[in-house]
Amino acid sequence: MIETVDIEDHIGLDDYASIAHLAAAVHDLRAEAQVALPQLHGRTVWMVNSTAQGGGVAEMLPKIIALLRELGIRAEWLVISTDREEFFALTKRIHNMVHGVGSGGFDAAERALYDMVSRELADELGSRVGPEDLLVIHDPQPLGAGAALKRRIGVRALWRCHIGLDETTPATEAAWSLLRPHAEAFDHAVFSAPEYIPPFLAGSASVVHPALDPLSHKNRELAPHKLVGVLCNAGLMKGVEPVLTPTWPKVAMRLQGDGRFVPANSNGEPGLLYRPTVTQISRWDRLKGWRPLLDGFLQLKRRARERGNGGSLRDRRLEIMRLVLAGPDPAAIQDDPEGRDVLDELVSVYRGLAPGEQQDVALFTLPMDSLKENALMVNALQRCSTIVAQNSLREGFGLTATEAMWKRLPVLGTTACGLRQQVRDGVDGRLAQSPGDAGEIADLLDEMLSDPAVRDAWGRNAQRHVHERFLVFTQLGEWLRQLVALAARPRTQTAPTD
Repeated sequence: MIETVDIEDHIGLDDYASIAHLAAAVHDLRAEAQVALPQLHGRTVWMVNSTAQGGGVAEMLPKIIALLRELGIRAEWLVISTDREEFFALTKRIHNMVHGVGSGGFDAAERALYDMVSRELADELGSRVGPEDLLVIHDPQPLGAGAALKRRIGVRALWRCHIGLDETTPATEAAWSLLRPHAEAFDHAVFSAPEYIPPFLAGSASVVHPALDPLSHKNRELAPHKLVGVLCNAGLMKGVEPVLTPTWPKVAMRLQGDGRFVPANSNGEPGLLYRPTVTQISRWDRLKGWRPLLDGFLQLKRRARERGNGGSLRDRRLEIMRLVLAGPDPAAIQDDPEGRDVLDELVSVYRGLAPGEQQDVALFTLPMDSLKENALMVNALQRCSTIVAQNSLREGFGLTATEAMWKRLPVLGTTACGLRQQVRDGVDGRLAQSPGDAGEIADLLDEMLSDPAVRDAWGRNAQRHVHERFLVFTQLGEWLRQLVALAARPRTQTAPTD
């Protein structure tokens, strides 16, 4: 099944251009579009992925498509789905193995499942995509469908792969063995880092970094009264009166000591506005390093208690600091069936903590019923943070780190390839060499929390770095160049193998 995603975007280029520090980037983008438009005239650009919500791809596509349209290019967004639930379990395993996690290969039944669903999706894609259009497929889930359609009608097609690993392992070899016949059917591929490009695509792949929208609900400035309003509306602090808008229909849910999730402010306020806070917000994915981050935080708290309170601000900071772990309601993310299992594992660990440690850790699930409200919750949680962590064992890029950097926050990241593309160790924050090492995480958090002046400098550096390299205008310019190059290629068509 394939659905068209409707996009309502009320922020246009003139809105960005009205902001002094964004005006030059908008001017440059418009100039580049004028050169590209004649070569894209009469074609539709079809962006295809596997979910309309949750994760960086689903967050980037609406703005990319809206701005392409404003620049005069026809663009549509399609999302694939299937009644065969085992398909997304398989593609999640492929995803993990591209990241080097997992073992074994893919048997004939799994390959047959991938090919069968891909053929079914290609049938439906073919009723929408014309031979002269441009097809952009995102990630492994719809890769086979795009390849099948390419073989049938010769549509010019590009594969945008947002994941990868900067080393070769048996797991990555197995994943690429399955994906290779499909990836090779495309005219070109785009990756988030040069280290991710597999050898068989060398010479036919480029690098485009992901980017963020500075005026999106997740990234826009929140004045103090708006920040408090969002926290109240989302149930992340006790209600105060008067507030401009009422509590939202679906609020953040907070884990309790007995394993239940209840509205976040119903059993004591989390203290987001006044307690030093380390925050990680991501999908519930084992590759995000949730458990070692939790263990490292608790290790630092135990060290501080053993040292005793010496009366300094540093000691007080460590005494009252809190860890916030937040992610989407896993039921809302169709293409990630592993999310519930990962969350359940964290719930089990949390239930085993001492009551005092439970009070120092706030675990939230954020509703996805309203993408706007979800984005504002994330924005508010990040802006209430002292440090934003992204303790990924593997990371395709990590827009959660980019978002924090844009908000002038220092980041505790890792040397996972995607994160080191953007976070500079000792410049924008710190990078853990071993994200599974709780002791190293405790040491880095201790260092970062001990020097507010250095943290502020890291935050300023981080914001400038994002401004120069990772805003949507830079990304759109790259996309225009990729689309023009794709349109200039001769159409190729092979005999269908399905």
